[in-house]
Order: sequence, then structure tokens, then C-alpha cells
Amino acid sequence: MTLDALLQDIVAEMAAASDRGRVASYIPELACVDPGAFGIAVVLADGTEYGAGDAAVPFSIQSISKVFMLAAALERIGDVLWARVGREPSGNAFNSIVQLERERGVPRNPFINAGAIVMADVLLGDQSPSATVEQVRAQVAALVGESIAVNASVGASEQATGARNRSLAHFMAAEGNLEASVEDVLATYFGCCAIEMSCRQLAQAGRFLACDGLVSGERRSPAARVRQIGALMLTCGHYDGSGDFAYRVGLPGKSGVGGGILAIAPGQASIAVWSPGLGEKGNSRLGTLALERLTAATGWSVFAP
Repeated sequence: MTLDALLQDIVAEMAAASDRGRVASYIPELACVDPGAFGIAVVLADGTEYGAGDAAVPFSIQSISKVFMLAAALERIGDVLWARVGREPSGNAFNSIVQLERERGVPRNPFINAGAIVMADVLLGDQSPSATVEQVRAQVAALVGESIAVNASVGASEQATGARNRSLAHFMAAEGNLEASVEDVLATYFGCCAIEMSCRQLAQAGRFLACDGLVSGERRSPAARVRQIGALMLTCGHYDGSGDFAYRVGLPGKSGVGGGILAIAPGQASIAVWSPGLGEKGNSRLGTLALERLTAATGWSVFAP
């Protein structure tokens, strides 16, 4: 079966699914998204694109932005970052404060909310939040090769309902792990989460991770850094569901509560899937199932010889 036919089969199977999960209603703008939407896109290492379903429909990438924030933070300050953010799975929900309190304001990894808030602080420096979000947006757009947007309505919705993230930020500030003001850091964080892309664009943005950082002869990121990011995606990219995702899919992946997942088959492809309904761990229910079907059919796995 061709890859194009396989994606069409997956779209048909997902359309027939009865349990689609629940949209992230705690962010009002995300509660308005059609739970019946489903898109999938694959960009091979050579740049060849395949897409099916709603692969061209933009959606809020939410925590998938943390992958690009991590790449930017490491580019800015290198391994100094790890003095402020850990590299271990959390075993707790993405917005939990329990572990943060026990570990004196140092988030367990960059892909939980507290970790991304620290990365927002790193990227902010002495810039304004709007300039920092624009910088991240522009860097991601350069990976895509075309313009992408920040959804201001989604960002404002997160600002208005972000009490728990404010709690995380204030706690880290009290422990000395934030340098800028809490509100500026959070404005940066919320703005990055509000970046919108389609599955096709997201798969293109992730292509550098599938190619050891080298895309069309251009070095986008050091190979060693790409492998480090991939390791963290595998172990931490789905919060307290990361082990289950690795078991079922076998690829590094990063989810977002907008229903998107970016998955990387090293040396093979970058894959993006979008289905807004979430499971109990905050990850796309049908997106995970679709990736499981895709990897079973292609044999793509970091554990395959």
C-alpha cells in the first residue's frame, strides 16, 4: 500500500470512531473547535509531502510549541539551561505544582508547563513579550518555509483563564528561578502556545528533527542537539502518558491540548496529526491511535533495527 493510500485509510478509520475524547474546554477558545476534525500529514526526509483529511486546516499547536522553544533556548544559552530545568519524566499532570514544590522550583523537564515557563523566561531576556513571541513565530515559520500566525483570541483566552500557570510561575519566582516579571513571562508563554499551524505546516517544521538537523543541505540545528530534543520528546513529550505513547507508537512525539501531535521517525519522516478530542492525560485520543496505525504499517520505530 502506498503512503498516500495508507493515510486515506487512517482518515476513514478515524472518521468512523465513536470515542473521540473531549476538547480542552478549560481554555474557552479551544472549546469551540469541531471535535469531528481530523488531519494527518507526513513529510519525508527528502521533503516529499503527503496529507489527508483536514491536513490543511490551521489549529492551535499549544504545547507542541515547547519543542521549538527548547531548540531556541538551547541555541541561546546552551547547557546552562539544565541548571534551571531538569530532563526527567514527571509522572504527574502537565500543570501539576506538587513536584515543583518538592524540588524547590526546578521543573522536572522542559515539556511540562512549568518547564516551558522557565524557557519563556530564558527567551524573553530584556525584550518585550510580543517581540519574543514574534521571534519564536519567525523561527518556526522559517522551518515551515511559509508564513504562520499567532491566534490572538486563543492567547487572550489563555491569559484570562491561566490562574494555574500563574501559580506555577509565582512559585518559581519565589524560588529564584524566574528573572523577568511573572506577567511578562506568562505573556510570552501564552503567545507561543497560541501559534497556529496546519498538520502540513507542522510536519514541515519538524522535518529538521527527522534529518539530524540538516534540511536540504542547510544546517538548522546541531545533530547532537536534535538527538537530545528527540530523547526528551520520547521520554517526556506526552506528560504522564509518555510511556504509553512510546509503547504504542515507538517514536519521539510531542502533544498539545489543541489536539495536535508532532512525531518524528529519525531518518525517515516528520509526522503531524490533529484531532481535538483529548484522553484523560491531555493527549489527542485519535491522534495517538492514528500514529499507532501508521507506525504499525510502515515499521517506523526508534526500536527497529
